[in-house]
Amino acid sequence: MITNPEILQSLLHKGSLSPKEEMLEVKKKKGELFIGIPKEISFQERRVALVPEAVSLLIANGHRVRIEHDAGTGANFSDHDYSEAGGEICHDPKLIYECNIILKVAPPTEEEIAMMPGNQTFISALQLATQPKQILQNLMAKKITAIAWDYIRDEEGLFSVVRTLGEIAGTTSILIAGELLSSFSTGKGIMLGGVAGVQPTEVVIIGAGTVGEFATRSALGLGASVKVFDNSLLRLRRLQNDIGSRVFTSIIQPKVLAKAIRRADIVIGALRSPTGQSTCVVTEEMIRSMKEGSVVVDVSIDQGGCFETSRVTNHNEPTFNKHGVVHYCVPNIASRVSRTASFALSNIFSPIILEMGDKGGVSELIRSQKGFRNGVYIYRGILTNEVLGRVFDLKYKNIELLLPGI
Repeated sequence: MITNPEILQSLLHKGSLSPKEEMLEVKKKKGELFIGIPKEISFQERRVALVPEAVSLLIANGHRVRIEHDAGTGANFSDHDYSEAGGEICHDPKLIYECNIILKVAPPTEEEIAMMPGNQTFISALQLATQPKQILQNLMAKKITAIAWDYIRDEEGLFSVVRTLGEIAGTTSILIAGELLSSFSTGKGIMLGGVAGVQPTEVVIIGAGTVGEFATRSALGLGASVKVFDNSLLRLRRLQNDIGSRVFTSIIQPKVLAKAIRRADIVIGALRSPTGQSTCVVTEEMIRSMKEGSVVVDVSIDQGGCFETSRVTNHNEPTFNKHGVVHYCVPNIASRVSRTASFALSNIFSPIILEMGDKGGVSELIRSQKGFRNGVYIYRGILTNEVLGRVFDLKYKNIELLLPGI
């Protein structure tokens, strides 16, 4: 201990005993991303790729986000919500398409691609069945890296976005059917489910995938009697195990299916095909045999539908009546619950973008994450998707040949 007053005064004067700031190592940010969120212009598309909470999270992590004016209106998010989260609101869509990363829900149009300067990353749905060849060629000409979020796999190998939207579509289809069945003006006056002493509503679900599973969960939760049909015994067994109930299941056999449909109050069509064209398993004769006022919801209508009587409808005029049966055949069911769907999409996209920034950019994430790499269909102007190459007779390369060392 220093006891001499003269020495102590000298040391204090020199600042030797004054407190010093502790120097901590600051982690350097590997990549600052510049993200653009355009307003969806596709017919009745009301979802938005990122909600304000996700924008706030990205900006807090050092990224920059531009949002087009009224981009979130369809999901009930205002420009004020986004500006309060730190986003830049732009009235000119060209400023959005100048960003390095463009994130949207629906596939791009030719007008949107024309606004891109090039050498950017574009993340959206692919929608293989409706993808025009010219769109692909325009993206390739501008050296765009295009990623389909419906082809991105998670750590468990699942198509996480597709599964999430399937959960929404399955649950919503039952709610829609219940609303149509009990409608005061046009419905049959039946409550979906049942009460003590009254026979429960009979629901037939065709398809045991994600949509079918969550439609089954919702119908059972309301007290309905449910029968599930599918061509895969594996999917039927998995559905029973996941639900934890010995619900009626059957392989799709015309006589058994026809008998179930004849007694049903609600039929949900939830068959999906990897080729983009669903199989028609319900004939017009089966529909004609149904009870007056019964309801059909064709969730598979975006792939052509699995009912012979189906035809595409929209959210403005969602239903039509055929042989006394109410048909609901809107392709984009998720837009009916656009706010919930936007949160679901945003919860998947925001961690991907954060990891992209931590890795140092899109290319590094593609290189290091096999599941994310699975969603790439154009890499820096080179087509990497074999299916698209064969369908449109375009040259393609395996993406792993373009990324040496992976």
